[in-house]
Amino acid sequence: MWPYTKREADFLGPAAPRGELAARTLAMPADTNPSGDIFGGWLMSLMDSAGAITATRRAEGRVVTASVSNIAFLRPVKVGDVVCCYTDILRMGRSSMTLCVEVWVLRQGRGSRVKVTAAEFTFVALDETGKPRPIGAAG
Repeated sequence: MWPYTKREADFLGPAAPRGELAARTLAMPADTNPSGDIFGGWLMSLMDSAGAITATRRAEGRVVTASVSNIAFLRPVKVGDVVCCYTDILRMGRSSMTLCVEVWVLRQGRGSRVKVTAAEFTFVALDETGKPRPIGAAG
């Protein structure tokens, strides 16, 4: 029996990350949930930060997270795993962009990469007054 739903299988995708490496860190004991795996909220925070790094560079200025969708936690992350966030721009609007953010791990820092999480993050570019601005028109 296949262990994933169709949606999860679509998120598993190819055997290599899509996009560029935007952030990498080590999963530590302080980041665990009551079951001993890495807390999903910690992963989401890391994904948001990685997406913001890419979006800020592309927007040439301040961005904020507007939404997160299609998040799928595919496999657990363990203490000692090297957690890598990859970002790929899916859509560009006038003042917003949507990124695919994938999380892959190296189990205990070695071996083949394993995809553990993916989501779509939408960011909006803001001017100095906090109002949406055209992407690339830094304020």
